[in-house]
Amino acid sequence: MKKRKMTVLASVSVCAVFGLLMGIPSGDARGATSAQAAQAAQGEYKLKIPFGLEETAVVIPADNPLTKEKVELGRMLFFDKRLSQDNTIACANCHLAKFAFTDGKPVSTGIRGEKGGRSAPASFNRVFSSAQFWDGRAATLEDQSIGPFTNPIEHGFANHDVMVAKMKKIAGYRKLFMQVFGEDITIGNVGKAIASFQRTVLSGNSSADRFDMGQEAGAISAAAQHGLLLFREKARCTKCHSGFNFTDEKFHNLGIGWDDNKVDLGRYMVTTNPEEINAFKTPTLREIARSAPYMHDGRFKTLEDVVNFYNKGGVKNPHQDNLIIPLELTEEEKHDLVEFLHTLNGEGWQQAKAPTSFPK
Repeated sequence: MKKRKMTVLASVSVCAVFGLLMGIPSGDARGATSAQAAQAAQGEYKLKIPFGLEETAVVIPADNPLTKEKVELGRMLFFDKRLSQDNTIACANCHLAKFAFTDGKPVSTGIRGEKGGRSAPASFNRVFSSAQFWDGRAATLEDQSIGPFTNPIEHGFANHDVMVAKMKKIAGYRKLFMQVFGEDITIGNVGKAIASFQRTVLSGNSSADRFDMGQEAGAISAAAQHGLLLFREKARCTKCHSGFNFTDEKFHNLGIGWDDNKVDLGRYMVTTNPEEINAFKTPTLREIARSAPYMHDGRFKTLEDVVNFYNKGGVKNPHQDNLIIPLELTEEEKHDLVEFLHTLNGEGWQQAKAPTSFPK
């Protein structure tokens, strides 16, 4: 597959442009110079896009270009447990590499061992997405990156000001933020740094990619090849799990919870659109064999459970997506479909390792 060059545009400060037009040296353009100088001194971070992913589909805001220094700062913040009220929870607690950047639990655990109501979404390949969380309530990855800090059962801060005040007591972080952003710690820049790191966590070059793109004829088994055909046709998986990242980035009601009176309103709580009651975002299927349990509430332990659920047509309810219908798959077909799903494990995320030390 021919690689296409990725272009990311950085924003230009109006103040700086005005200063240049008026003959004022860039170092004197009010309000923007320190941040611009910090940005200019940094090295561009070049994403290494694994085979099978689309370079042209990346979502990087113009006001938050990737730099090496910003990514490394974001890495520290992502793994630092001090960014919780009681120093016990880091972003990485719920997004572990061995579980495909989920936590391997039905629902996430926060401070004091408290349980949330939803499963931790996979946090890789977020560079290809805008709306975040199961219900899409965060419009950007920057917004998502700071959301859990003020959740009372996740990181537990009363508000972002309390968190920033705590961070400002760590001299090493104040120094790093000044170097990277040209200003003291702000919650907005915390979000920019963590989002930058998250955009480098990728998964591609799976055996399914190599087979499907003609790179390796024997990359997947005959059963998995049959599963791929089913995936696209009889099993109707591509109705939602479409494209190179195996998600349409849309929200669908499958009927989860309607059979046991545990209905989560989902996307409706964001949009108040009755058609989106109990609708949740389609997750990527990359690394799906590593990210059990499944669904937004983690109710299914295995991929076989998931396939059986879809085979029955989900759970009927007044708001169920009309794409969800009984599939009438045979036992052999269900087996082969699961075999294919196992071929979606890939590489790239393995380099997203914890830092060896943290600022003091």
